[in-house]
Amino acid sequence: MQAVVAAAMAAHTILTAPPLQSHCPFLSPTTPPFGHTPTLHSSFHGLSLKLARHSLPLSLAAAAPKKPLAVVAATKKAVAVLKGTSDVEGVVTLTQEDEGPTTVNVHVSGLTPGPHGFHLHEYGDTTNGCISTGAHFNPNKMTHGAPEDETRHAGDLGNIVANADGVAEAKIVDKQIPLSGPNTVVGRAFVVHELEDDLGKGGHELSLTTGNAGGRLACGVVGFTPV
Repeated sequence: MQAVVAAAMAAHTILTAPPLQSHCPFLSPTTPPFGHTPTLHSSFHGLSLKLARHSLPLSLAAAAPKKPLAVVAATKKAVAVLKGTSDVEGVVTLTQEDEGPTTVNVHVSGLTPGPHGFHLHEYGDTTNGCISTGAHFNPNKMTHGAPEDETRHAGDLGNIVANADGVAEAKIVDKQIPLSGPNTVVGRAFVVHELEDDLGKGGHELSLTTGNAGGRLACGVVGFTPV
């Protein structure tokens, strides 16, 4: 009789004991009783969530419209203040858009009425007045000519014409006097001459070098200025 009671108590203990913990990484922490189909869980359960998170910003970026690139023109500006031993004085303003031609605006006062040679000289040196600015700016080693001639100095800008009050105003557009690059005019000097430039066609011994434009009345060194 005692053996029967002991066997019954042992069976009761087995039936009421908690399920064994599974040591298999692919099974649920709680294993159902035998006879039931276990529920399997992948050890890579979180991988699909990570892929879903990363796919969202990628799809948004692909759907976002592309903005066109804006091209901004590079404007350069320079100025030269003209002074001399006479009453002649003035201001020359230069403007260039990108690699296009340079626009030169000239205002000079104190001149005798009529045409006066107006040139860009090679040096920005005024230690000895306008004489130390050197010859006409001539990087291509040409002879003197008119601004529209194929053969000319880069610094040959023709004549400015003073009115009855001695004031000359001019606007010159030229491709050979850039504000940047190897042939930049920045650091060189503008010079206003005493006489008319014969544009290399006067037949004088100085026609093909200076245009026989006479003395130098005023000059000024070209320097950059804010746009």
